[in-house]
Amino acid sequence: MPQNEEIAAAARAARTERVTTKARKPGWQKPPRRIESSECITCDSCVRSCPPEFNAIFDRGLDVVIVPELCSGCPVCVLVCPVDCIYVDEDWSPTDSDMWTHIAAQEAGR
Repeated sequence: MPQNEEIAAAARAARTERVTTKARKPGWQKPPRRIESSECITCDSCVRSCPPEFNAIFDRGLDVVIVPELCSGCPVCVLVCPVDCIYVDEDWSPTDSDMWTHIAAQEAGR
C-alpha cells in the first residue's frame, strides 16, 4: 500500500474511533468551530471542504452543523464560507444523541 493510502486509512480509522467514542482527540489544541445558523445560507461550501479525516460538518436540511467531537479546529471551512458564519467555539457542548444517530446512519450508507 503506498504511503498516502496508509495515511488516509489511518486518518479514517482515527475518525471512526472518534465517532465510536464520541470524543475529541485529546491532543487537539484548537477548540472546535461552530456555525451560526442565523447567518448561514446553507450553501454547503463548508461541508464539501471539510477534510475527510475530520468530516465534521453535516447538512441537516435547514441547518448545517459542526460536530465538535470530530472538528480539529482547522480553518478550512472558515476560508471557504462566503458569509463568514463560522466561529471558534470555546464553550462547546457535547453532541446530542440525535446527531450521533444521524452520523451513524450516514456512516452505514457509505
